[in-house]
Amino acid sequence: MFTALSEQLTGVLKRLTGRGVLSESDVTDALREIRRHLLEADVSFEVTRGFVERVRERAIGALQLKAVSPGQQVVKLVHDEIAALLGGTKAGLDLASVGPTVILLVGLQGSGKTTTAAKLARRLKLEQKAPALVAADVYRPAAAEQLTQLGAQIGVPVFGAAADHDVGARHAVPLRAPLHVPDLVRDALREAETARARTVIVDTAGRLQIDAEMMDELRALKAAVTPREVLLVADGMTGQDAVRIARGFHEAVGLTGVILTKLDGDARGGAALSIHGVTGVPIKYVGVGEKTDALEPFDPARMAGRILGQGDVVALVEKAATTVDAEAAKRLEQKVRSKRGMDLQDFLAALKQMQAMGPLKQVLGLLPGVKAKALQGVSLDDKRLKHVEAIVLSMTPAERADPSVLSGSRKLRIAKGAGRPVQEVNRLLEQFQQMRKLMKRM
Repeated sequence: MFTALSEQLTGVLKRLTGRGVLSESDVTDALREIRRHLLEADVSFEVTRGFVERVRERAIGALQLKAVSPGQQVVKLVHDEIAALLGGTKAGLDLASVGPTVILLVGLQGSGKTTTAAKLARRLKLEQKAPALVAADVYRPAAAEQLTQLGAQIGVPVFGAAADHDVGARHAVPLRAPLHVPDLVRDALREAETARARTVIVDTAGRLQIDAEMMDELRALKAAVTPREVLLVADGMTGQDAVRIARGFHEAVGLTGVILTKLDGDARGGAALSIHGVTGVPIKYVGVGEKTDALEPFDPARMAGRILGQGDVVALVEKAATTVDAEAAKRLEQKVRSKRGMDLQDFLAALKQMQAMGPLKQVLGLLPGVKAKALQGVSLDDKRLKHVEAIVLSMTPAERADPSVLSGSRKLRIAKGAGRPVQEVNRLLEQFQQMRKLMKRM
């Protein structure tokens, strides 16, 4: 999402850090550029103005410090202020110590509320929080079916409006409640409590735009079930509209947090930088993909680092910890250290672990110093990994263990089996040999 803004800000700050001495006019010129880039990125005017004024005030004082490079000081100030714009500190869910914690998801149609409910339930299940889902959208056709199917995928029970639809999913729990939403949700909560759920996520109905009817229903629902969390699911691709929507929901029902969806898209990012500044509500999670595992806790300081091209090694380590098989990684290390070295079977196992971490561009973007612009010029087609997998799987176990036995006729057979040209087989074998030598050296 922050590709363009990241390039622009890192370009401005690089010019500052390249100078041994900075004057007030240098800082003023740089901040003028930063202000323009923030406005172009769809950050609200009031937030941008406050940001620039705070950085200018602190930067002028930093110029007097001789022990630290003035350029580096300004970079740190910009980083800290961006982190403050995004909320300052990481904000998690407020979970009740006794009884189920009710989490109300609100938002407009098309923001990804139902999918986000399933993503959040999956995350809470991994955290041993025993989640349940409640389908409270009685207006959108197939909303309950969609939530029930997602619940079945992640193994989380679904209660509520699924009663009136035969969806054929074993995780649907029918209720004979009338379609009066507060009553329906109250009944669903009783069922969830009986099922020993510790967290209950309520997927509410949305509209195409904010209207009095929707807000009245949400206010009645909030009064009926007293949720611990009221989270707005906002589409990060909608720019300043997301800020307006957040303000409207906050004034009407009192939000406790925001989940920004589609952060992996190509929007300019102004919504993320404006929502907290305008509403004071923290961003708690961000959606970074379509799958149910593509929901990340939001950390303002780490996100500020990503925007300024400083990477996010912590996120990379967390991603690896949850997706990489530790036993397989240990076996691979032992093979690499052995006299014989890794073979193509090990290479395939490593490739699958890399695929599990997500799209390559997304993973490489977490490394410090890897600029978004540089990634644009690199071919990182994830389909290429599938082609490599097809080629390796077309080999016999003996060929994977010892690629030196591959003659021209064998390569032709492998290419036909994988549906790829022979040149690709040769290229893969060359790259594998280079990788094996590099791993040995390391």
